[in-house]
Amino acid sequence: MQIKQTDLKAAADRVYRYLMFSGPESWGGHEWAEWAMDRNRWDWNPGVGLIAAADYGALCGARGMIQAVEVWTERNLGGSEKIKVINSLAPYAMFPLLYRQTGNRFYKDKAEEMAFWLIKEAPRTKNGAFEHTVTESASFSEQVWADTVFMAILFLARTARLTGSKVLAEEAMSQTLLHLRMLQDEETGLLFHGWNEKTGDWMSAARWNRANAWNAAGVPMIAEEAGELCDDKKLIGELRERYSRMAEALVRCQNESGLWPTVLDRPHFYEETSGSAGIACGLYKAARAGWIPAELALASADRAVAAVLTQVREDGAVLGVSGGTPVLASVEAYDHVPTFPTLYGQGLVLLLFLEKLRMTGR
Repeated sequence: MQIKQTDLKAAADRVYRYLMFSGPESWGGHEWAEWAMDRNRWDWNPGVGLIAAADYGALCGARGMIQAVEVWTERNLGGSEKIKVINSLAPYAMFPLLYRQTGNRFYKDKAEEMAFWLIKEAPRTKNGAFEHTVTESASFSEQVWADTVFMAILFLARTARLTGSKVLAEEAMSQTLLHLRMLQDEETGLLFHGWNEKTGDWMSAARWNRANAWNAAGVPMIAEEAGELCDDKKLIGELRERYSRMAEALVRCQNESGLWPTVLDRPHFYEETSGSAGIACGLYKAARAGWIPAELALASADRAVAAVLTQVREDGAVLGVSGGTPVLASVEAYDHVPTFPTLYGQGLVLLLFLEKLRMTGR
């Protein structure tokens, strides 16, 4: 299916507007709707959305979009001081871009402060990986989640590039590889959602769609930011090899529709839009960086773009996005997570569309 650039740009604009300006009257009646779409919180969910909004504004050269992100930051920054956890770091990934766009020294200083908090004080598992911590009153002691790569390590890599810090860059790259080592299924190449260092297992052992998407998109973004500052070529080589295996496995799991099922090795489970968008975005990014062959990635990613476009409502809401999902008790439980529009769903779809626009010259 040939996608017109004008149609893709129009869809991206609708997704952006719903992300940034929609109100409760359009969010639907699900009990989680307010959590899913309320922008006025400092957490990973709005963080992912705002990362995409800032990147989209920079791609379009739209000063108004950057200003909208600045307004959100000023309004919600107070919430960042209340708690320091992995998930609350996601919005800081915007700060290097905001500093470059505005010259406001606060963004650079705050990013550097939080990056060094992460590497010096954030809880780690016994083997040195960042323990996944959340803003809710819940503890996941000794647990490593795939989500951390996008929520915290991307921020660390962007700050490394902004400051030119080899220390931050090498930590970002080594943490990324450590997460892949702990989460990758050596048999299939796919990633499990989480690893429990205390019990030495993958808990429910779900090869969850969005867990793979956080890494499919996040790893090439991290490498683009921090790779040149990292002198460990062996580390980079293993990271690329593991990513390539994951990408090959993901292409094999794609359904005929162009989307991926919410658990990748369960093709009869429902298809999930946000993870599909993140996976396809990552395929584009990795192909552009030369990490994976274009012939492997582009046909798969193009099919995904066409399928994701059908999930964008006329008002810009992205449908088929599963709600916030911790590591669940069983693989089957993932097939029962409800779907509704979310800020991270809007963000992942916007990241996919802007990557496709970037590849085709906007």
